[in-house]
Amino acid sequence: MPKQTTRFIIIQLVLLLFILISSYLHLTNGEFDMKIMDIIRVLLGIGENEMHQLVIFDFRMPRIVLAIITGAGLGIAGVVLQGITKNELADPGILGINAGAGVGVISFMYFFQVMFSSLSLNGWVSIMLLPIFGFVGGIITAVFILFFATKNQQMDMQRLILTGIALNSGLGALSMYISLKLSPEDYEMAAIWTTGSIYNANWIYIWSSLPWLLILGFVIYRKAPILDYFQLQEDQMISIGIQTEKEKRLLLYSSVGLISACVSVSGSIGFIGLMAPHIARQLIGIKHRYVIPVSALIGATLVVLSDFIAKTIFSPSELPVGIVISIIGIPYFLYLLIRNKEG
Repeated sequence: MPKQTTRFIIIQLVLLLFILISSYLHLTNGEFDMKIMDIIRVLLGIGENEMHQLVIFDFRMPRIVLAIITGAGLGIAGVVLQGITKNELADPGILGINAGAGVGVISFMYFFQVMFSSLSLNGWVSIMLLPIFGFVGGIITAVFILFFATKNQQMDMQRLILTGIALNSGLGALSMYISLKLSPEDYEMAAIWTTGSIYNANWIYIWSSLPWLLILGFVIYRKAPILDYFQLQEDQMISIGIQTEKEKRLLLYSSVGLISACVSVSGSIGFIGLMAPHIARQLIGIKHRYVIPVSALIGATLVVLSDFIAKTIFSPSELPVGIVISIIGIPYFLYLLIRNKEG
């Protein structure tokens, strides 16, 4: 077995172990502490402790699963954005795609939530539509970015990043403006959601976002060799027969879909798409067939662990997970800036 493949398997197993440990801490700790045997009994259907079943299946387990989906999706999307821009500082939040998806979700909350309030399937209909509205907002943002970043039918990566930063600022202001028009109850929910939170996780959120991760994650993984070629100069890629603009758009739209699905159910969580791919490359190298799954597992680990910290550090009060991740991510971003400057 090649040395890199062996290393890849070991790294995956270690990351899975970290996720299991973080999940165990998440399941057993909180305002209502449980022992490992309590969880095993519930999972095996031994005994009829309704309190334990409620806490595990209705509150903690959906939260853990949603954290894994969100972290994996943002980690994969970050790999794509950094790959096609050739910039390790590229991030879904920095490029404005998070903000675009956020505008789509908050617009849905403002314009359409009342329409579905009279339906008996309100929860299912609304939650299943959230990723679609987030995707529309993210796609519109991506189209604007591509329009302003394209010069002479070529995508200028520096212009793409600058355009994304500008749109991120403008769309953030628009989200705030729409949020202020919501009812007090909806505004409170939108404010928490905007900072990034999976406090209200449930199984409907999971079923609405999981197909996006599985389908688009598979599409992106199949394009791993193309992402490897993006490390070359564009004229070199064209000379070997790669349709660079077509591939960029396919990869960009796939990453937008992932980001939108994650943002719609967990809010605007930043820095995962920045940190996870960078850490993955340090661990496993630059081949994307290794980087993509490792980045997904790192992203999942970061979100699960951060959410555990968010719910316990100030218990009984709780921080949005996005704030905890930002506390970690901002120093890491500054470290990358300093490293790039010295390089």
